Amino acid sequence: MTPSTPLLQTDLGIGPVHRGKVRDCYDLGERMLIVSTDRISAFDWILPTAIPDKGRVLTAISSFWFDWLGVEHHLITTDVTAMELPAGIDLAPLAGRSMLVRKASVVPFECVVRGWLAGSGLNEYRDAGTVCGISLPQGLRPGDQLPEPIFTPATKATSGHDENVPFSVMAKAIGPLADTLRAQSLEIYSRAAAYAAQRGIVLADTKFEWGQAEDGGLLLVDEVLTPDSSRFWPADEAGHGAVPGSFDKQFVRDWLEQTDWDKASPPPPLPESIVAETRRKYLEAFRLLTGRPLD
Repeated sequence: MTPSTPLLQTDLGIGPVHRGKVRDCYDLGERMLIVSTDRISAFDWILPTAIPDKGRVLTAISSFWFDWLGVEHHLITTDVTAMELPAGIDLAPLAGRSMLVRKASVVPFECVVRGWLAGSGLNEYRDAGTVCGISLPQGLRPGDQLPEPIFTPATKATSGHDENVPFSVMAKAIGPLADTLRAQSLEIYSRAAAYAAQRGIVLADTKFEWGQAEDGGLLLVDEVLTPDSSRFWPADEAGHGAVPGSFDKQFVRDWLEQTDWDKASPPPPLPESIVAETRRKYLEAFRLLTGRPLD
């Protein structure tokens, strides 16, 4: 598939806009327009080089899971021709990368579920035998499956890293809703992990975001089970005592770690070979999960 022209930023001139690391979000009153650009971030920096089709992959995977999971969610449509956007807006760059969603009051915690040992959890386990304060059996190797999935919430940082917190902190902040979110997040993770395993992918961990509609009902919001919010590993590489390569931007992080970038100044541009391989990983994640190539 020939790469599409990468999209780094949108300027639609409609409503207030909030720019995240990847998404441009437009406030349309009772609804929001979320546009997934091809920006990529690492170590709390937005890199100067885009990954063609990355935003389209994130949108398509989220749309797939919202439909497959069968839970209440915020997505209304991904069809830009059905969004009734103001005349004069060029829809072509938005096609395939835009979600019209219901507004929700977002819960101020990331609902993280971990099923395998990796990342910050692996580092903590090596030091203390725990992951986010939860004790685990001795003798687990890097990339091993945990005895059962664990729920490890994190605060939502407006800049920098989210911070892992004990479940008790979340429960104190939002009350009984914390128990509901823990149960639903674990249940969704387990179903999604079982499906992904059938498709040759290990869902090592993921983070969910939840919101409440005006009527108080829970909605699954933002992106869901994408390579940006999850660790996807090739199933045949998992469980061998090492953390496998993943279908996400870890490949970019690894390249940056090998440069002389100090992480305190603007990051360097990515070489074409790194861009191409990162794009391939995102596209392969979509193909494996859905059984078809990205349109």
